[in-house]
Amino acid sequence: MAVIFLCPLKVTRSHTLNPYHNRSFAVLMFKFIGKVRFDRDTAMFPAAAGYDRAITVFSPDGRLYQVEYAIETVRRGTLAVGIKAADGVVLAVEEKMRKLQSQTTPQKIFQIDEHMAVAAAGYIPDARVQVDQARIIAQSNRLIYDEPAEVETIARRIADICQQFTQYAGVRPFGVSLIIAGVDRNGPAIFLTDPSGTYLGYEAVAIGAGSDQVMEFLEQNYSPNKKLEEACVLAIEAIYTVSEDKSGIKHIKIAVIDTATKKMRFLTEKEIEELANKARNREKPKQ
Repeated sequence: MAVIFLCPLKVTRSHTLNPYHNRSFAVLMFKFIGKVRFDRDTAMFPAAAGYDRAITVFSPDGRLYQVEYAIETVRRGTLAVGIKAADGVVLAVEEKMRKLQSQTTPQKIFQIDEHMAVAAAGYIPDARVQVDQARIIAQSNRLIYDEPAEVETIARRIADICQQFTQYAGVRPFGVSLIIAGVDRNGPAIFLTDPSGTYLGYEAVAIGAGSDQVMEFLEQNYSPNKKLEEACVLAIEAIYTVSEDKSGIKHIKIAVIDTATKKMRFLTEKEIEELANKARNREKPKQ
């Protein structure tokens, strides 16, 4: 909206010959217009007050709103769960499939290397970009050092890339979080990355819609001594905790990596059905 100010000003010889007169008037008008624009921005963005327009600008209370918006995108994504067992790691996700959509290709679990995989929540196209970068890093590690990359190495490099997209103009943060799980020379490991560039190690973690409730469930039921099969059952129970479908398996995808083979594989529909039966029939612990 354009604002036009009609200000009667008597132009005399002193105004014409004295440049300081005109400059003072211009500064006064500039300050007034700036005040109007600031008030307009505050009305339109009461929380951010315009500080969410650029990724490189901190708000007065020390927040980067675009990063917070990206994290909110993750919270609105479908659920993803990662659990570390005594003999491997489990990645389980909830995928809301359409009626005619092919169910053979998981949309939220990706293989990085034969010993490592990720589960994503948030804006999945962003996840594919990060997965491609992680695969390049993993293969470069094999070529340079002749050994598979450690899970933490991949998590740190992906987190570094996420951080770079929070401090340069002309880019936006990645709207996705990754659960990076695998078995390396240190044993089973799980790390979580988020749009801010933070990465943390976990025994069990959940991201996406309902993750707070699932994390409470995992805190009450997780044990580091669980075997891989028990961890799979726990992951299915965690998904059933917040899912609308609390009995079916069509919306559940699971991948495991065991310490014996150090190779990632997807569970078949039959295997998931057997585990789901155990999850449905298992006696729930008293709260």
